[in-house]
Amino acid sequence: MVSQATQDVVPTRRARQRQATLDEIVAVSRELLKEPNGLSLRAVAQQMGITAPALYRYVSNYQDLVYLVADDIDADQLVRLTAARDLHPDDPAAQILSAGVAFRQWALTSKEEFALVFANPITAKSLEERDEISGSKTGEFFADLLERVWTKYQFRFPSVDELDPDVVQALREPFSAAIPCRFPDEVLGLGWVFMRSWASLYGTVTLEVFGHLDPQIIKSGAMFRTMLEDQAQVLGFGDELPRLRPLVLEEMAR
Repeated sequence: MVSQATQDVVPTRRARQRQATLDEIVAVSRELLKEPNGLSLRAVAQQMGITAPALYRYVSNYQDLVYLVADDIDADQLVRLTAARDLHPDDPAAQILSAGVAFRQWALTSKEEFALVFANPITAKSLEERDEISGSKTGEFFADLLERVWTKYQFRFPSVDELDPDVVQALREPFSAAIPCRFPDEVLGLGWVFMRSWASLYGTVTLEVFGHLDPQIIKSGAMFRTMLEDQAQVLGFGDELPRLRPLVLEEMAR
Protein backbone atom coordinates (compact mmCIF):
# COMPACT_ATOMS: atom_id res chain seq x y z
CA MET A 1 0.00 0.00 0.00
CA VAL A 2 1.36 3.43 -0.99
CA SER A 3 1.68 5.78 1.97
CA GLN A 4 0.14 9.26 2.01
CA ALA A 5 3.65 10.77 2.19
CA THR A 6 4.62 8.96 -1.03
CA GLN A 7 1.43 10.11 -2.71
CA ASP A 8 2.29 13.70 -1.79
CA VAL A 9 5.89 13.44 -3.00
CA VAL A 10 5.10 12.11 -6.50
CA PRO A 11 3.09 15.16 -7.70
CA THR A 12 5.75 17.46 -6.24
CA ARG A 13 8.49 15.62 -8.11
CA ARG A 14 6.48 15.76 -11.31
CA ALA A 15 5.91 19.48 -10.85
CA ARG A 16 9.66 20.04 -10.40
CA GLN A 17 10.43 17.98 -13.48
CA ARG A 18 7.88 19.88 -15.51
CA GLN A 19 9.29 23.21 -14.35
CA ALA A 20 12.82 22.08 -15.19
CA THR A 21 11.70 21.20 -18.71
CA LEU A 22 9.94 24.54 -19.10
CA ASP A 23 13.10 26.31 -17.94
CA GLU A 24 15.10 24.40 -20.54
CA ILE A 25 12.58 25.31 -23.24
CA VAL A 26 12.93 28.98 -22.35
CA ALA A 27 16.75 28.84 -22.20
CA VAL A 28 16.97 27.11 -25.61
CA SER A 29 14.47 29.58 -27.07
CA ARG A 30 16.46 32.58 -25.87
CA GLU A 31 19.57 31.19 -27.54
CA LEU A 32 17.65 30.61 -30.77
CA LEU A 33 16.49 34.23 -30.68
CA LYS A 34 20.07 35.27 -31.45
CA GLU A 35 19.83 33.58 -34.85
CA PRO A 36 17.85 35.10 -37.78
CA ASN A 37 14.38 33.54 -37.74
CA GLY A 38 15.79 31.04 -35.28
CA LEU A 39 12.86 30.67 -32.89
CA SER A 40 10.29 28.04 -33.81
CA LEU A 41 8.70 25.05 -32.13
CA ARG A 42 10.55 22.69 -34.46
CA ALA A 43 13.91 24.36 -33.76
CA VAL A 44 13.35 24.19 -29.99
CA ALA A 45 12.43 20.51 -30.17
CA GLN A 46 15.49 19.74 -32.29
CA GLN A 47 17.83 21.59 -29.92
CA MET A 48 16.38 19.70 -26.95
CA GLY A 49 16.54 16.35 -28.72
CA ILE A 50 12.84 15.66 -28.37
CA THR A 51 9.96 15.23 -30.78
CA ALA A 52 7.46 17.97 -31.57
CA PRO A 53 4.61 16.03 -29.89
CA ALA A 54 6.72 15.83 -26.73
CA LEU A 55 7.21 19.60 -26.81
CA TYR A 56 3.44 20.11 -27.14
CA ARG A 57 3.02 18.66 -23.66
CA TYR A 58 4.57 21.89 -22.38
CA VAL A 59 3.62 24.57 -24.93
CA SER A 60 0.43 24.27 -26.92
CA ASN A 61 1.50 26.47 -29.83
CA TYR A 62 4.00 29.10 -30.98
CA GLN A 63 2.08 31.88 -29.26
CA ASP A 64 2.35 30.04 -25.96
CA LEU A 65 6.10 29.63 -26.50
CA VAL A 66 6.53 33.33 -27.20
CA TYR A 67 4.63 34.19 -24.04
CA LEU A 68 6.84 31.97 -21.87
CA VAL A 69 10.02 33.43 -23.33
CA ALA A 70 8.79 37.02 -23.11
CA ASP A 71 7.77 36.56 -19.49
CA ASP A 72 11.21 35.18 -18.62
CA ILE A 73 12.96 38.07 -20.39
CA ASP A 74 10.72 40.56 -18.60
CA ALA A 75 11.62 38.99 -15.24
CA ASP A 76 15.34 39.31 -16.01
CA GLN A 77 14.80 42.90 -17.05
CA LEU A 78 13.20 43.64 -13.69
CA VAL A 79 16.39 42.44 -11.96
CA ARG A 80 18.50 44.83 -14.08
CA LEU A 81 16.19 47.77 -13.48
CA THR A 82 16.09 47.12 -9.76
CA ALA A 83 19.88 47.10 -9.60
CA ALA A 84 20.01 50.42 -11.48
CA ARG A 85 17.43 51.96 -9.15
CA ASP A 86 19.21 50.78 -6.03
CA LEU A 87 22.39 52.62 -7.02
CA HIS A 88 20.61 55.80 -5.86
CA PRO A 89 18.73 55.23 -2.59
CA ASP A 90 16.38 58.01 -1.49
CA ASP A 91 16.80 59.87 -4.80
CA PRO A 92 13.72 59.23 -6.99
CA ALA A 93 14.89 61.54 -9.79
CA ALA A 94 18.22 59.72 -10.10
CA GLN A 95 16.43 56.39 -9.78
CA ILE A 96 14.05 56.95 -12.68
CA LEU A 97 16.82 58.32 -14.92
CA SER A 98 19.16 55.46 -14.04
CA ALA A 99 16.43 52.91 -14.76
CA GLY A 100 15.70 54.59 -18.08
CA VAL A 101 19.38 54.30 -19.03
CA ALA A 102 19.44 50.65 -17.97
CA PHE A 103 16.37 49.95 -20.10
CA ARG A 104 18.07 51.52 -23.12
CA GLN A 105 21.38 49.73 -22.54
CA TRP A 106 19.60 46.38 -22.39
CA ALA A 107 17.54 47.10 -25.49
CA LEU A 108 20.56 48.11 -27.58
CA THR A 109 22.57 45.05 -26.56
CA SER A 110 19.67 42.57 -26.66
CA LYS A 111 17.71 43.73 -29.69
CA GLU A 112 16.09 40.39 -30.42
CA GLU A 113 14.82 40.04 -26.85
CA PHE A 114 13.61 43.64 -26.80
CA ALA A 115 11.74 43.05 -30.05
CA LEU A 116 10.11 39.89 -28.71
CA VAL A 117 8.85 41.54 -25.53
CA PHE A 118 8.03 45.05 -26.71
CA ALA A 119 7.56 44.94 -30.47
CA ASN A 120 5.91 41.61 -31.22
CA PRO A 121 2.16 41.45 -31.94
CA ILE A 122 2.16 37.76 -31.01
CA THR A 123 3.37 38.67 -27.52
CA ALA A 124 0.69 41.34 -27.14
CA LYS A 125 -2.04 38.96 -28.34
CA SER A 126 -0.88 36.20 -26.01
CA LEU A 127 -0.82 38.52 -23.01
CA GLU A 128 -4.16 40.08 -23.90
CA GLU A 129 -5.80 36.66 -23.98
CA ARG A 130 -4.39 36.06 -20.49
CA ASP A 131 -5.74 39.46 -19.36
CA GLU A 132 -2.20 40.64 -18.70
CA ILE A 133 -0.19 43.64 -19.82
CA SER A 134 2.73 43.65 -22.24
CA GLY A 135 5.94 44.05 -20.26
CA SER A 136 3.97 44.08 -17.00
CA LYS A 137 6.95 43.74 -14.64
CA THR A 138 8.83 46.50 -16.43
CA GLY A 139 5.74 48.68 -16.61
CA GLU A 140 4.86 48.22 -12.95
CA PHE A 141 8.47 48.98 -12.01
CA PHE A 142 8.42 52.32 -13.86
CA ALA A 143 4.96 53.10 -12.47
CA ASP A 144 6.34 52.65 -8.96
CA LEU A 145 9.24 54.97 -9.78
CA LEU A 146 6.82 57.56 -11.15
CA GLU A 147 4.85 57.47 -7.90
CA ARG A 148 8.10 57.94 -5.95
CA VAL A 149 8.96 60.96 -8.09
CA TRP A 150 5.48 62.41 -7.67
CA THR A 151 5.57 61.88 -3.89
CA LYS A 152 8.76 63.95 -3.68
CA TYR A 153 8.15 66.62 -6.32
CA GLN A 154 4.34 66.83 -6.35
CA PHE A 155 4.17 67.70 -10.05
CA ARG A 156 0.69 68.42 -11.31
CA PHE A 157 -1.33 65.79 -13.12
CA PRO A 158 -4.79 66.28 -14.67
CA SER A 159 -8.02 65.35 -12.92
CA VAL A 160 -10.38 62.87 -14.52
CA ASP A 161 -12.61 65.75 -15.65
CA GLU A 162 -9.68 67.32 -17.50
CA LEU A 163 -8.87 64.18 -19.46
CA ASP A 164 -10.21 63.38 -22.90
CA PRO A 165 -12.98 60.76 -22.56
CA ASP A 166 -11.06 58.41 -24.87
CA VAL A 167 -8.03 58.71 -22.59
CA VAL A 168 -10.15 57.93 -19.54
CA GLN A 169 -11.56 54.86 -21.26
CA ALA A 170 -8.10 53.68 -22.32
CA LEU A 171 -6.74 54.12 -18.79
CA ARG A 172 -9.61 52.11 -17.36
CA GLU A 173 -9.32 49.25 -19.84
CA PRO A 174 -8.31 45.90 -18.32
CA PHE A 175 -5.71 45.59 -21.08
CA SER A 176 -3.88 48.36 -22.90
CA ALA A 177 -0.66 47.83 -24.83
CA ALA A 178 0.06 51.54 -24.42
CA ILE A 179 0.11 51.50 -20.62
CA PRO A 180 1.61 48.40 -19.05
CA CYS A 181 0.18 49.01 -15.56
CA ARG A 182 -3.00 50.27 -13.90
CA PHE A 183 -3.83 53.38 -11.89
CA PRO A 184 -6.94 53.77 -9.69
CA ASP A 185 -9.44 56.55 -10.44
CA GLU A 186 -8.18 58.86 -7.70
CA VAL A 187 -4.84 59.16 -9.53
CA LEU A 188 -6.01 58.31 -13.05
CA GLY A 189 -4.41 61.51 -14.34
CA LEU A 190 -1.07 60.22 -13.06
CA GLY A 191 -1.66 57.27 -15.36
CA TRP A 192 -1.91 59.69 -18.28
CA VAL A 193 1.43 61.23 -17.29
CA PHE A 194 2.83 57.71 -17.12
CA MET A 195 1.46 56.82 -20.55
CA ARG A 196 3.08 59.90 -22.09
CA SER A 197 6.38 59.32 -20.32
CA TRP A 198 6.40 55.63 -21.19
CA ALA A 199 5.67 56.49 -24.83
CA SER A 200 8.64 58.88 -24.84
CA LEU A 201 11.04 56.33 -23.33
CA TYR A 202 9.76 53.34 -25.28
CA GLY A 203 9.40 55.29 -28.53
CA THR A 204 12.89 56.76 -28.42
CA VAL A 205 14.51 53.44 -27.53
CA THR A 206 12.54 51.63 -30.24
CA LEU A 207 13.73 54.10 -32.89
CA GLU A 208 17.30 53.51 -31.73
CA VAL A 209 17.01 49.72 -31.58
CA PHE A 210 15.65 49.44 -35.11
CA GLY A 211 18.03 52.04 -36.55
CA HIS A 212 15.38 54.60 -37.45
CA LEU A 213 17.58 57.51 -36.37
CA ASP A 214 20.88 58.79 -37.73
CA PRO A 215 23.62 56.40 -36.56
CA GLN A 216 25.62 59.20 -34.97
CA ILE A 217 22.57 60.35 -33.02
CA ILE A 218 22.14 56.80 -31.73
CA LYS A 219 25.83 56.39 -30.89
CA SER A 220 26.00 59.69 -29.04
CA GLY A 221 22.71 59.12 -27.24
CA ALA A 222 21.79 62.73 -28.00
CA MET A 223 18.11 62.04 -28.70
CA PHE A 224 17.82 59.80 -25.66
CA ARG A 225 19.45 62.33 -23.33
CA THR A 226 17.23 65.11 -24.66
CA MET A 227 14.17 62.94 -24.09
CA LEU A 228 15.24 62.34 -20.48
CA GLU A 229 15.68 66.07 -19.91
CA ASP A 230 12.25 66.78 -21.40
CA GLN A 231 10.76 64.21 -19.03
CA ALA A 232 12.58 65.77 -16.08
CA GLN A 233 10.65 68.96 -16.78
CA VAL A 234 7.35 67.09 -17.03
CA LEU A 235 8.02 65.20 -13.80
CA GLY A 236 8.95 68.24 -11.77
CA PHE A 237 12.70 67.88 -11.28
CA GLY A 238 14.00 69.95 -14.18
CA ASP A 239 15.80 72.26 -11.76
CA GLU A 240 17.94 69.32 -10.65
CA LEU A 241 19.30 68.54 -14.11
CA PRO A 242 22.71 70.18 -13.45
CA ARG A 243 23.50 67.52 -10.82
CA LEU A 244 21.81 64.71 -12.75
CA ARG A 245 23.44 65.16 -16.18
CA PRO A 246 26.84 63.77 -15.06
CA LEU A 247 25.07 60.76 -13.56
CA VAL A 248 23.29 60.03 -16.85
CA LEU A 249 26.48 60.40 -18.88
CA GLU A 250 28.40 58.13 -16.50
CA GLU A 251 25.79 55.39 -16.62
CA MET A 252 25.40 55.62 -20.39
CA ALA A 253 29.16 55.14 -20.75
CA ARG A 254 29.16 51.80 -18.89
